[in-house]
Amino acid sequence: MKAITLQVYKQRLLRVLVHIQQQLDEPLSLEELARLAHFSPFHFHRMFKGMLGESVQSHIRRLRLERSAARLKSGDWPVTRIALDSGFETPEAFTRAFKAMFGTSPTRYRSSRRPPRGRPVASGIHYHESSRLRHFKAAKFGDEDMNVTVQTIPARRVAFVHHLGPYATCSTAWDTLGAFLGKEGLLGGDSLFIGICHDDPEVTPPDRIRYDACVTVDDKFMPQGEIGVQTIPGGEYAVTTHFGSYETLGESYARLLGQWLPRSGRELRSTPCLEIYQNDPNSTAPEDLLTDIHVPLQSAKKEHP
Repeated sequence: MKAITLQVYKQRLLRVLVHIQQQLDEPLSLEELARLAHFSPFHFHRMFKGMLGESVQSHIRRLRLERSAARLKSGDWPVTRIALDSGFETPEAFTRAFKAMFGTSPTRYRSSRRPPRGRPVASGIHYHESSRLRHFKAAKFGDEDMNVTVQTIPARRVAFVHHLGPYATCSTAWDTLGAFLGKEGLLGGDSLFIGICHDDPEVTPPDRIRYDACVTVDDKFMPQGEIGVQTIPGGEYAVTTHFGSYETLGESYARLLGQWLPRSGRELRSTPCLEIYQNDPNSTAPEDLLTDIHVPLQSAKKEHP
């Protein structure tokens, strides 16, 4: 497989950024943008945030507000029309968002001689009516490089309980799984506790987030009731350890996918990320939790003609 360079990643993402600028009035679905960049929807959002320093939806929302600011200065459109064209359902919601970004109301912004600046943007990308984007500056999270290893992981057979809802409530799935496996004497010292994260909470509505709480089992184990069985695919994974609360896992994902990956020469597989939990959150302080994040990679083996 030919190594993919940082420049290639940036060119793909630049296509998306140009498309967003040109289609600000369109719905701009995540699937459409991921397809345009030739990235998997599984990972595109976190990669975007890691490289740009803001989520896809935050980026689109900010550009629409910047366009609104330009229209307030250059035309006589009513604020109500500008608000609706920016995707806000009411002028009041638009005014709140505008004031949060620019520090003043739309009406005062229009009448001011020197318009106040909006918040600093890591990528340096702003809305421009007539110019075409040609480059952007990748964001950087922290001063230290991530400790990432590429590991070949075997396929693993696991018992699991599927959870639908916010990640913060997935403990119910773990309680059900742990109680059953503990009763059966199947929680040995070599058991791995694995979370399969199917969705990104910054994209998927909280009540539709899918998560599988998994524990490794042998070939003799059979599914029973709400306890299912599946095989987690093996292969190469980029692995890094997240130190601390589960609530900040998103930051490590953004660094891994948006900072390390584009410089690694590797591409992703279209399968979910895995989390292997090294200690018990019921008996460990949040700041002492250890979570090994596994991001699936395409094989680096060369293809023979």
